Amino acid sequence: MTLDLDTRKGWPDDLRILLDTYPREVWQDHVNLGDMARFWLHIHDQFRALGGELKDLGEGFREGRIEAADYRARYPRRLSQFLGGLEGHHSIEDYQFFPLFAAAEPRLAQGFEVLESDHESIHAAMIAAFDSANALVGTFDKDRDAVMRAAEQHDTDSERLLAKLIHHLDDEEDLIIPLILDRGEGPLGI
Repeated sequence: MTLDLDTRKGWPDDLRILLDTYPREVWQDHVNLGDMARFWLHIHDQFRALGGELKDLGEGFREGRIEAADYRARYPRRLSQFLGGLEGHHSIEDYQFFPLFAAAEPRLAQGFEVLESDHESIHAAMIAAFDSANALVGTFDKDRDAVMRAAEQHDTDSERLLAKLIHHLDDEEDLIIPLILDRGEGPLGI
């Protein structure tokens, strides 16, 4: 089974050792779902929501429900918040949390390596989305066809980024939250 972000379908059995014991249905009511885990899930939900907001803004612009001036005023700022937040979040995970979790449960170390690799793939998609957003904004003084071509390219890049991100967030939660539920935040050092 390949563990590449673009082709994997969840975790293989050897990385589901805690997820099978702690499926999503038990997370919210579990005694070990502490403040850090709740905060982590909240941050992930914010990324999902902001990604959805960006998608809606793009569709609204492309479909003519949002004027170019309004799009230009709102979209780049929101995209910058989204991308900056992701970059910071991934850095904290890569350098602080993933090594801590891999040391706490060596059987899941490969999963944390995969999640770090996901971050690289997501980062490349972030750059593509950022670049095509800049190209789109740069077409606003051109003819409508040029604007729509740039909007379509940006939508393609944004959709690719969001698909990667949503898949990654789900898989990350499926690896980390069961570990937290199994061990508790205090014993894990978070």
